[in-house]
This record gives sequence, C-alpha cells and structure tokens, in this order.
Amino acid sequence: MSSSWVQNVARMERLLSELQFTNGQAEALESDAAFHQWVDLAARVREENRTIYLIGNGASASMASHFAADLAKNGHLHTQVFSDVCLLTAVSNDISFAEVYAEPLRRRARPGDLLIAISSSGASPNILRGVEVARALGVTIVTLSAFAPDNPLRGSGDLNAYLPALSYGEAETAHATVLHFWMDKVEL
Repeated sequence: MSSSWVQNVARMERLLSELQFTNGQAEALESDAAFHQWVDLAARVREENRTIYLIGNGASASMASHFAADLAKNGHLHTQVFSDVCLLTAVSNDISFAEVYAEPLRRRARPGDLLIAISSSGASPNILRGVEVARALGVTIVTLSAFAPDNPLRGSGDLNAYLPALSYGEAETAHATVLHFWMDKVEL
C-alpha cells in the first residue's frame, strides 16, 4: 500500500512519540529522564576513560559504526565496534555467529564500560549473547529494540529504549533518531 510523504512523516512522528524507556527492573521511565540518565552514563565513561561498545546487525551494525565514529570525534569518547570482516568471519566460522559479539567483548570489555545493543527484532541471538557476556563482565547496557513489545532484548539492559515499529525501515529510522538525539547531548 502506497502512502504519501506527509502520511509517512505523520506515521514516524506517531512512532517516535510512542518511545518507551524502562530500567533494568522493567519500570517505566519518562523519556527526558531516561535520556538524561543515558547522557550521564556516557559522561561517566568519558571521565573514567572507559569504552563504549556498539553492536548491531545489518543496518543496525551500520548505525553502530556511524555513532561510534561520531561519539569518538565529537564526544571525545573511546568507542569500539566489531565490524572488521576478518574478526567477524573468524568468530563466525571457528566458533559460531551467535558469538560474533560475545567473543570480542569477553576479551576486551571491563566493568564500567558501556554497551549499546541495537536490534530491530530484539531477538538476534548474537546481540543477546553479547548482552549476556557484557552483563557478566559488569558492563552497563543500553538497548534499542522494536517489533514485539515482549522481545527478549527489551528487558535485558540497565536502560532499554523500545519503539513499537513493525517494519525494519520504521525501526531503523526511529533508532537513528533516538541515537542522534542522545549523541547530540553527549557531544562536547
């Protein structure tokens, strides 16, 4: 079904207005308070010379890379993504694709670091494994998910952003908007 640009903008506005944040105990948080908390997490990472890791698949991996670069350049933060094709294929082939983020996190992440996990479905095994390993290492976790309101990623972070998008295009566009809003508050 075709829609006009105006209808698309209205749909995205409605979707973004339905952004829901929860904490690690699944308690609802007001959006501005959640963004403030997220900005404070980044400030702590910068002050303590820690690392922000960003993970995602497909377009979410592209977003992870984009925001890692901007956070490093404009926010003066140490960031890392695991997008090197040699690392991805070695872990995928020799261990499993489900471990593609968990394995490097296991070797690099430290307590006080921050992981941002992005997944439209909220059900990607490699993202969920990365979050699980990060949790065990004492890493603070922020998640961005969409699709089903009960997706497993939605409740696995210390701070969880959920958008009720039903398509990848909507989820990815909305996640990019959320990430830009946060990042603009983090920049120095």
